[in-house]
Amino acid sequence: MIRDITLGQYYSADSILHRLDPRTKIMATLIFIIELFLVKNFIGFAVCGAALAVCVVLSKVPLSFILRGLKPIFMILAFTFFLNIFMVDGHEIFRWKFIKITTEGIYLALFMSIRLILLIISSSVLTLTTKPIALTDGLEKLMAPLSKLRVPSHEIAMMMSIALRFIPLLLDETDKIMKAQQARGADFESGNILKRAKSMIPILVPLFVSAFRIAQDLAMAMEARCYRGGAGRTRMNEIKFDKLDFMSIAACICFLGVVIAMRVLI
Repeated sequence: MIRDITLGQYYSADSILHRLDPRTKIMATLIFIIELFLVKNFIGFAVCGAALAVCVVLSKVPLSFILRGLKPIFMILAFTFFLNIFMVDGHEIFRWKFIKITTEGIYLALFMSIRLILLIISSSVLTLTTKPIALTDGLEKLMAPLSKLRVPSHEIAMMMSIALRFIPLLLDETDKIMKAQQARGADFESGNILKRAKSMIPILVPLFVSAFRIAQDLAMAMEARCYRGGAGRTRMNEIKFDKLDFMSIAACICFLGVVIAMRVLI
């Protein structure tokens, strides 16, 4: 399950999405997230899902690889689903003691689960098609106007990029620690949920130590390369918009207009 997390990983491929400017992909993802929160029925989710499916096809990232990222959050999805089913009041279709199931609860459970799945897939497509350094440059460029308000845009973009890059690194470290402890007789598979959760506690100490070691190595590497923040910093390859980026942004804005119209009319 550890290796099933795809958020923060980069999948190398030659596709239209890979060639887009990182700022275009960041803005498109933000617009798509806004659209998901504007949608108020399953028809809207079907339209958004179809648009996301087109993006997945254009990215040339295997669908199985993207869907694999949903496995680690299955428990969160299940918890959200059952919480909405049993906690929402409305027309009861089943009741046993204090447990009740309503039609409104089922509707809301499906609604929230679909929204969460689409959110995760869209975020995964962003990170899978964008290199970490390109993502940092795109975030910094987008937040550049905030520098006039003394907002450290470069530092914020760098921290966000490092946080995303740390996800696969820490997952690899967790996998190594688990295999090392399993070789010494540790059991992470048998028993109920509480027992398995308790068996994960011994992993936390070496994982924290490893995380601090990686952070220290990264800090030393940045100092060795004379990193002093974004002031006066230049780049070998400057990112820039081209016709494909403008067409993509225009398509995203048009699609946003369609979603807004569907919210008003349907």
